[in-house]
Amino acid sequence: MSKKQELLKAAEDKVRSGGYSNFSFRELAKEVGIKSASVHYYFPTKADLGAELARQYTDNFMNLLGAPAKLKKTGKNPIKVYVTQFRRALLEDKKMCLCGLLGAETDCLPEKVKDETKRFFKLNLEWLQVAHKLNDPIDVEQKAANTLSLLEGAMMVSKAVGDNHFFDQATSWLE
Repeated sequence: MSKKQELLKAAEDKVRSGGYSNFSFRELAKEVGIKSASVHYYFPTKADLGAELARQYTDNFMNLLGAPAKLKKTGKNPIKVYVTQFRRALLEDKKMCLCGLLGAETDCLPEKVKDETKRFFKLNLEWLQVAHKLNDPIDVEQKAANTLSLLEGAMMVSKAVGDNHFFDQATSWLE
């Protein structure tokens, strides 16, 4: 893994655990074993790092999902696959959705980071509309909004109450 990727991974862990303000270049540098000034070589500003982090997270998330039509052709329920990605983040990573946390902090984020966070939600809503349309073409925009909102909220409440069973209980009707 390159130093740039190590920095992004360390920043992702920190943001997913405590939000955008939960890291500094000094902390990241120490964690990956470089000088603090060297972080600026890869990311001139914290906004640059935050935007790259959200972009990479979004791209990875969307790639893991794949195309809803392909999933359906292989006998998989696209919505169930989608729920599984959020569930995995909560149960295996034991962390919140990175862009969910950033979305909650939108008012305080630099424009670059806001833009990439919006991109996550836009792409996810589009994906969910296609996925819902495969099952029932009625009200797909509303279903997509409900699905994404429910999953982000269920993660947050599960973390807040310290009970992952809440996530499964809240999302069971989606599968």
